Amino acid sequence: MDNSQQQNPTQTLVMGNQAVALGALKAGVRVAAGYPGTPSSEVLETLSAYGQSHKIGPFDLHVEWSVNEKSALEVCAGAAFAGARSLFTCKMVGLNVAADPLATLAYLGVKGGLVLLVADDPGPISSQTEQDTRQFAEFVQVPVLDPSTPREALEMAEYAFELSERYAKPVILRTVTRICHSTESLPQALVEFDYQAHPAEGFTKDSRWVTFPPLAQAAHRAMPELFERIGAEFCTLPWNQIEPATKAEPDQPRIGLAASGMAWSYLKDALAGAAGDLRLLKLATVFPLPEPLLLDFLQGLDEVLVFEELAPTLERALLRVAGKHHLPVRVRGKLTGEVQAAGELSADIVGAGIAAFRADGTDFECAQGDQTGQASATNPLPFKLPARPPVLCAGCPHRASFLAVKQAMRRQKATFSGDIGCYTLGNAAPLDMVDTCVCMGGGFSVPQGMYWAEPEVKHIGFVGDSTFFASGITPVVNAVYNHAPVTFVILDNATTAMTGTQPHPGTGIRIATDASPADAENAISIRKVLEGCGVRHIYECDPLQLDQAIATVKQAVADTDDGGPSAIILESPCIQIDRSLQPGAGSCAVIDYQACTHCRVCTDLLGCPALSDTGDQVQVDATLCNGCTLCAQVCHWDAISFE
Repeated sequence: MDNSQQQNPTQTLVMGNQAVALGALKAGVRVAAGYPGTPSSEVLETLSAYGQSHKIGPFDLHVEWSVNEKSALEVCAGAAFAGARSLFTCKMVGLNVAADPLATLAYLGVKGGLVLLVADDPGPISSQTEQDTRQFAEFVQVPVLDPSTPREALEMAEYAFELSERYAKPVILRTVTRICHSTESLPQALVEFDYQAHPAEGFTKDSRWVTFPPLAQAAHRAMPELFERIGAEFCTLPWNQIEPATKAEPDQPRIGLAASGMAWSYLKDALAGAAGDLRLLKLATVFPLPEPLLLDFLQGLDEVLVFEELAPTLERALLRVAGKHHLPVRVRGKLTGEVQAAGELSADIVGAGIAAFRADGTDFECAQGDQTGQASATNPLPFKLPARPPVLCAGCPHRASFLAVKQAMRRQKATFSGDIGCYTLGNAAPLDMVDTCVCMGGGFSVPQGMYWAEPEVKHIGFVGDSTFFASGITPVVNAVYNHAPVTFVILDNATTAMTGTQPHPGTGIRIATDASPADAENAISIRKVLEGCGVRHIYECDPLQLDQAIATVKQAVADTDDGGPSAIILESPCIQIDRSLQPGAGSCAVIDYQACTHCRVCTDLLGCPALSDTGDQVQVDATLCNGCTLCAQVCHWDAISFE
């Protein structure tokens, strides 16, 4: 983007997640709920910030971080039953947690518009899977919109509420990481407006809101005709486009390129200056299928190459239409191995795919990056960036927690089940303390199954404090009820760190409030929850007090010998939320090279990014060290001090 565009007073740079929030506000959203999940988190944060800055009352605009995705969707459903427009947000794996209410809502329907912002994560960059929400939408029979730019995300968010109310159905707005976190310069008229809450009629008692088998059967029978009508409407949307062929010559083979969502933006970048006989399809609505639009695109073509991220959803749709109408067109893409099956696309990848795609034996010239290493429009760097594997921050209390458990269990056979969060990084060397990681809450459930298979082994499970409230309480109840002698370790760093340091019930802070003494009174005690679940042996300590933490772990594991679970709450704040712990704010490690024997215990045991081994000596990076003192506690020679 050039400087003149950045400085244009009639334009504003807007991130994709902010755009979704603005679209919801323009539609008059009344209730918004979700659970933090990268790359979706900023949507609710934008809504909350807007509500506070414009002094909008909580009954005109209610925004909340819910305990988990299932609870969030049910909150939004209740508001929609009462006629209020509601927005639910999560990342794609969070939709798994909300699948139970969503599948039923597709049958029950809604009165007020209900939109689900679901952020997919091709790569995956910060997720455990590459789940495609377009397939999920078809599975649960819910319409899905697939924007290709932040502006489209804003416009589609506003349209989605109207669509939801018109057909009394939930609607999914599916974004991907590069939509959520990219920015676009938008006109001020789109960004600045007076918020007006959409009027809600209120809840009307009616048997339609109670799911019974006869109701479900009737709703299911009505779906084909309903989705045919929605598909016909989708044919008229401005976001669905067929671009005519360029350089059309009747005697040449006709070829087409099709794309959905973010892949369309990559395709347009890659085609800058392209030559050849091309017809383009941009599809923003994969379900229900706008079949007449796809049929128009396929008519007269010999071959089509499809670009899309994650599943071959559009490719399969084109194959179905071609087969149904007996069209002699070959559809190529992920299913034929000509487009990568996993990971993110890019303009370079799409450009290379088009160049290799042949309908008449001729390559097509595309705006690809220069393979010689020179910069180009789609490859601005003349060199390959170095790999930067994720790592726990210097001074992260999770490192101390893992070390304490590892040291405590070094003479016993043990398994260590992890969970979803920053602490999943505990699986990497040198900590090597996450043997399994399935899903949120699995860190407490999996070790129970391991115990019934290997009762002679000690089984320990880790979850974070936010995950404990989201999905960890149920497996605790399960262990108490079934007398599973496992040890639960709650890594309490006072935030939802991995997704951007959002609050959770254990902090007492809500999204629409600032930290205050009153909030602390609202904090839900992890210890009291464990006690209420029936856990008899509960310990609390600071993992950065290493010797004490090791002793506590040994005691807690020993307590499982009486036939039930034990629990340890390891409490120390995340360095991202406590400014006194930031590098440069406090003490920094200093190495006494007279005393240092270069045994490498500090580097080999901790894997702290603030410590490095040059081969001759260990060095401290003062820009990273925050004075946690863990390295000094493991040093056998008293060679590390802090100043």
